[in-house]
Amino acid sequence: MTERAANRFAGSRAKKFLSYYRPYRGLLLADLLSAVVISAAALLLPVCTNFITKNLLATKGAPGALDRIYALGVAMLALVALQALCTLFVDYQGHVMGAKMERDMRRELFEHYQKLSFSFYDRQRTGQLMARITNDLLSLAELYHHGPEHLAIASLELIGVLIILAHIDRALTLMVLCFLPVMFVFALHFSRRMIAALRLSKDRIGDINARVEDSLVGIRVVKSFTNEAFEAARFNYENDRFLASRSEGYQSEAWFSGGMAAFTQLITIAVIVFGATGIARRSLDLADLLTFLMCVAVLVDPIHRLVNFARLYQEGSTGFDRFFEMLQIEPDMPDQAGAAELTHVRGDITFRNVSFRYADDSPLVLKNLSLEMKAGEFVALVGASGVGKTTLCSLIPRFYDATEGDILIDGRNVREVRPQSLRQNIGIVQQDVYLFAGTVAENLRYGKPDAIIDEIIEAAKMAHAHDFIMALPNGYDTEIGERGLKLSGGQKQRLSIARVFLKNPPILIFDEATSALDNESERAVQESLHRLARNRTTLVIAHRLSTVRNAGRILVLSEDGIAEEGTHSELVSSGGAYARLYNTQASI
Repeated sequence: MTERAANRFAGSRAKKFLSYYRPYRGLLLADLLSAVVISAAALLLPVCTNFITKNLLATKGAPGALDRIYALGVAMLALVALQALCTLFVDYQGHVMGAKMERDMRRELFEHYQKLSFSFYDRQRTGQLMARITNDLLSLAELYHHGPEHLAIASLELIGVLIILAHIDRALTLMVLCFLPVMFVFALHFSRRMIAALRLSKDRIGDINARVEDSLVGIRVVKSFTNEAFEAARFNYENDRFLASRSEGYQSEAWFSGGMAAFTQLITIAVIVFGATGIARRSLDLADLLTFLMCVAVLVDPIHRLVNFARLYQEGSTGFDRFFEMLQIEPDMPDQAGAAELTHVRGDITFRNVSFRYADDSPLVLKNLSLEMKAGEFVALVGASGVGKTTLCSLIPRFYDATEGDILIDGRNVREVRPQSLRQNIGIVQQDVYLFAGTVAENLRYGKPDAIIDEIIEAAKMAHAHDFIMALPNGYDTEIGERGLKLSGGQKQRLSIARVFLKNPPILIFDEATSALDNESERAVQESLHRLARNRTTLVIAHRLSTVRNAGRILVLSEDGIAEEGTHSELVSSGGAYARLYNTQASI
């Protein structure tokens, strides 16, 4: 990255970081005003003490001195009360502000995740993505809240204390100032070490999340192969790597915190020794030394706040870098300028010299494929595993973009329409059924969010799912567990089909839609599928050739493209690849 590009990136990053304060400017201003009051109260207390010890106590027996001492005592109590109220406001409302900003960022990142294409998720691990939307943003919320507060209070107290100290004794103040550059260099060195360690530890916790997610999702496979010990070993490896990264971070943090505390104690000792020397030489009186020590005690607070800010900055900045990097990733298939809505779809589908590969360095899955499907046509796609049947179906709704060539719906290039409007007109039942945690009705309503219960029941009946649903403990209100684990494979498949029935799109894609069904259920669903397919363009991928015998056209896909096409009887009589495949299945 060039220097100009790096500066531009840093500028956009800073602008993005500050933009999250915009909706909460009023709350931020109130927080900073409270910080000013907290700082002023902390500075006024030593001043009041100095006035009492140097002015009022020095005039023993002066009329009204006792009353003035009591009055100043009441004023100091009022300052403490005001400081406590402002601290309460900062702690509560400041944290609320930070939490709201964290919510806004989490929402933005989640919505960004939704925009990214399948190819992005092919390259990512779910655990890492989860870490960026959880752990990283938690540390950011603390930085957003405490950052302005710590900087404001620390700056005001530091400047105010130094002014008060200089007024009391300039030589002693210069001695205190001599410590500050050394403290700054020390803090800068170890803060850089903490940044590197924190960045590494965030990557490591993402790896742990990915390991846990992978193992728990596949827990049935783990147990069936009795590989619990193997999974534990893999987890322990990631866990130990995380410990190593945290240990390095804790070491730097210990040096940082311990060193800053030691510098603070050195300043206090130096003030006591040289202040006592000043009293002995009569260049400083006891009242001023007492005030000086109180101010040094106040000076400890901004130092601690700056130390805490440095820690929060390391954690929050690292988290924001990972957050910002993710937002910088552009969707692989953004809407083109002037992309139109796809409406009144008839269902004509055309592949025109389409080639596709998943990555630049991977082989072509489809090569120079041309295909036409007329509106309302029922087309079956068969062939050996790995020849690109599922890939072909994934190109129609633009889950991936064709590497070369064009795909058209009703004569319109799919790249020229908004993906959302394209997918609203396509119903898909995928080979791998996915159901969400929740009730049966909630999962079916995913096909049509505003559907009423009567529509849901009708869709379930069309998919021959109503009877088994009613046999569940709570019918349509039955919780089906994460990923539908409480249901059988056939039941899950029928629910996914019912979901598409409810969507009722003009184009249907069934990728092994009946693969998990027994013969009786398969026949029932086939009947419903054929009812739904009337007057709709339907593309069916099937390994069981018995499920596509009644298709209007069967395409046999091979590594070289479409090897054969025709009806079932035509392809069987021709004695080609389809006939060999059919005869093989019939003999089993």
